[in-house]
Amino acid sequence: MLRDKLKNYKIILASASPRRHAFFKELDIDFSIQVKEVEETYNKNLKRTEITDFLSQLKAAVFTELQQNDILITSDTIVWKAKKALGKPKNSDEARQMLQSLSGQMHEVITSVCFTSKEFQKTKNDVTKVWFKKLSKEEITYYIETYKPFDKAGSYGIQEWIGYIGIEKIEGCYFNVMGLPTRLVYKTLTEIADH
Repeated sequence: MLRDKLKNYKIILASASPRRHAFFKELDIDFSIQVKEVEETYNKNLKRTEITDFLSQLKAAVFTELQQNDILITSDTIVWKAKKALGKPKNSDEARQMLQSLSGQMHEVITSVCFTSKEFQKTKNDVTKVWFKKLSKEEITYYIETYKPFDKAGSYGIQEWIGYIGIEKIEGCYFNVMGLPTRLVYKTLTEIADH
């Protein structure tokens, strides 16, 4: 399907995330992985999708040697709660604070995906609402100690134990909460290939 349409392009996924690698394999797209370190800082006046749009574009800006048929894909995910972005926790205490703030509440998971070539840059974003049940202290401690969610925005993975026991409902794309709105990536790449 899409693999044939993209045969004249070289897709480069700029992500160290094993989840994003798996999604691209499942989408049946040929791609290579290139990761460059980026200082993920942004102006504190930015809100919601402005943050993830900016960071996904910032991650693309360090790739200055793109070839004619390259399509670079960068992305960023945050958890947005109480007018504040929750990134990845630095330690167990921060993870505990984040999970306590999400407990019994609704939050948004926001992902932006940036598609960059020599000719264009398109940035798309997706927002999913997630409701957590009231989590007990024991549940939070067990999850942090067992799963060590320090590489995850908001300190949790929906596809892990905490998701099984804690999430009451979601509104929007499940895969976005895992870190990549797959249908949006597929749709955008199809549009680029058909252009």
